[in-house]
Amino acid sequence: MRYVNGMRGSAMAVVVASVALAVAGCQPGGSGADTADGGPTASGSAGSAASSTPGSKPTGSVSSPSTPSGHSTPSASLPTPTASAPAPSAPAGGGSAATCSASSLKATARQATVRPDGTGTGAAVVEFTNVSAHTCSLNGHPTVAGAANGSPELNVPLTVKPTGTATSVKVAPGGKAWVKLTFVQVQGEGDGYCESGSAPVLYPTMVVGLPGSGAQQVGLDDGQFAECDDTVTVTPVSAVKPA
Repeated sequence: MRYVNGMRGSAMAVVVASVALAVAGCQPGGSGADTADGGPTASGSAGSAASSTPGSKPTGSVSSPSTPSGHSTPSASLPTPTASAPAPSAPAGGGSAATCSASSLKATARQATVRPDGTGTGAAVVEFTNVSAHTCSLNGHPTVAGAANGSPELNVPLTVKPTGTATSVKVAPGGKAWVKLTFVQVQGEGDGYCESGSAPVLYPTMVVGLPGSGAQQVGLDDGQFAECDDTVTVTPVSAVKPA
């Protein structure tokens, strides 16, 4: 009987152990796989959740904003500079030149070869020389006055009768231009006389001016200016030396 009771007790113990194992197999995650320290192993879904935790970088590519329709994207390249206009050139050989100043001229005078008959000066050629380092121009008919030595305010303007057409004359450095003055001639011997009945006048020097070029005081290379009636006929400035 003791043997039978012992067998019964062993059988009951086996049944109880089987029930306990069955109950444990029904628990969640009860796949029967435990970690070495007895804890459950993390499932695959937990790993997926970890990949989307805050602070992790997205693995997908980010597209750039599209350009609105009808608008072009500004170019980063700089505009190509255009060539500047060339600076203006100096007047060509046939162009105009600045008017000669009084300081750029030197004037001399001599009795003309071709002159009215008589005993006075008759006519004189005035020569202008460009003493500057630059080409300049002369133009127009001269003014003429009898010089009062040392007193310009007492100069006696002569009545000028212009002849010919005035044109601009370019005078290079060292170059020359001329005008011719033809006076009312003195007649007779000695002190002479004027056909108009007035007395002849003597001027040691004359003041000859040109438009825009000031005036030059000149004396004859062989005497004084003897004329009548304070009237003179003048030619325009010329590049050709008159007789």
